[in-house]
Amino acid sequence: MIKVGIVGGTGYTGVELLRLLSQHPQVKITAITSRKEAGMPVSDMYPSLRGRVDLAFTTPDEARLNECDVVFFATPHGVAMAQARELLADGVKIIDLAADFRLKDTAEFERWYGMPHSCPDLLAEAVYGLPELHREAIRKARIVGNPGCYPTSVQLGFAPLLKTPGLVDAAHLIANCASGVSGAGRKAEVHTLLAEASDNFKAYGVKGHRHGPEINQQLRVIAGVAPGSAAVHCVFVPHLIPAIRGIHSTLYARLTPSGQQADLQALFEAHYRDEPFVDVMPAGSAPETRSVRASNFVRIAVHKPAPDLAMVLVVEDNLTKGASGQAVQCMNLMCGLDETTGLLQVPVLP
Repeated sequence: MIKVGIVGGTGYTGVELLRLLSQHPQVKITAITSRKEAGMPVSDMYPSLRGRVDLAFTTPDEARLNECDVVFFATPHGVAMAQARELLADGVKIIDLAADFRLKDTAEFERWYGMPHSCPDLLAEAVYGLPELHREAIRKARIVGNPGCYPTSVQLGFAPLLKTPGLVDAAHLIANCASGVSGAGRKAEVHTLLAEASDNFKAYGVKGHRHGPEINQQLRVIAGVAPGSAAVHCVFVPHLIPAIRGIHSTLYARLTPSGQQADLQALFEAHYRDEPFVDVMPAGSAPETRSVRASNFVRIAVHKPAPDLAMVLVVEDNLTKGASGQAVQCMNLMCGLDETTGLLQVPVLP
């Protein structure tokens, strides 16, 4: 059995980890930390876990995380990098659901997250945890930086187009994305109150969002160009929808003359043929967020609304494939398991 610890188990990604790991046949959850809620049974905070998780929250000092095989950090930015070195020295694998190990440029990290990076050497070692693109590196990793929810959908949507050289004008990509309010976390903020978010739709982060540099960094990796290259650039605009879970991304890319001759449906189907969690839908489809709710699946539909325009529709659950489910998928790979283990739940409908 894989002994697992979760640092920061009280937020939405934390309880999603608990939901998934409590059903995982090869996992024993040994510690869940929360300084504020130390001593409280997990099931008192989350009654959905009654009879499934019998632990109480503990402080990090009491958790004995160094005895775990894998530790997940479902914490604010900055926490994982402060504890990573000590855990790695004890042979513990780390999966961080925050941004400490996503951005390879430390200056860029400091700009967007407002703190210096405390372990750039470990950042250089860390693997970006999107299995569909970095599966073999994840298998060998000691540290995984779990992707952001929006970047997951954008990368999976653009990857088939960018991996085919000369197919699109990669310097002028557009990602128009929308997320449910759970993407903002479990903290109390005015913009996520029922009376503010319900019956409403709005863009945010229009001048710049911290997922923007992550998206562009990884799209350049996919396309095989140098970091910071202007040859690949995506304009990313997030929106808030009056829903609890789910991301819908509409992606646009201008096709080159040779790209206009390509069979995009066949391209996407071939690219994702062997991916267990990516469903390329039939031509003409329009995937819905409810078709992936509470699952690790991504559904993609590719369209050609004009001869020189590719439009890709991507849906995922922001808490599962966009966060905790993807983290468990990475854990499976890191621990030598089939990556689908514990993750084949059918989406919840209605």
